[in-house]
Amino acid sequence: MTAVSPSNRSSTYEFGMKVLIADDSEVFVQRLVRVLAEINGVEIVGRARTGVEALQALRDLHPDVVILDIRMPEGTGIDVLEGMRREKLTPTTIVLTNFAFPQYRRKCLQLGARYFFDKSAEFAEAREALLELIHKSSESADNGTAETERGTSQKR
Repeated sequence: MTAVSPSNRSSTYEFGMKVLIADDSEVFVQRLVRVLAEINGVEIVGRARTGVEALQALRDLHPDVVILDIRMPEGTGIDVLEGMRREKLTPTTIVLTNFAFPQYRRKCLQLGARYFFDKSAEFAEAREALLELIHKSSESADNGTAETERGTSQKR
């Protein structure tokens, strides 16, 4: 697990949405970090390359959001979701994968993923989902209420 801190961030964190990236593809993670660095309110608190690292990072870092791949070494994204359920870890989960098969989609949503996107076809939608979460977070902060994403309608 490694911390990720883009040094050329052009924005400040308005609401501090802490994001963990769990993906073993270096090229994809670099692309994702560039995109996330442009979003006000997002702080990338860490990166996990394996399923085992992802669960440990979830325990240690307490992110608000985890962006999770399905296929990783030492445990799949589904294994991570099962571990999150078992350990009652409740960050909002965005599954972003090249293996966007219907059976994976169903299983991930059943295990508590809030969103499920195809990396190659729905990357922009994943970005929009984060913007939506930040917007909802800012509305909650403005209203002085704590809003939970768990239990609201699931996308995709």
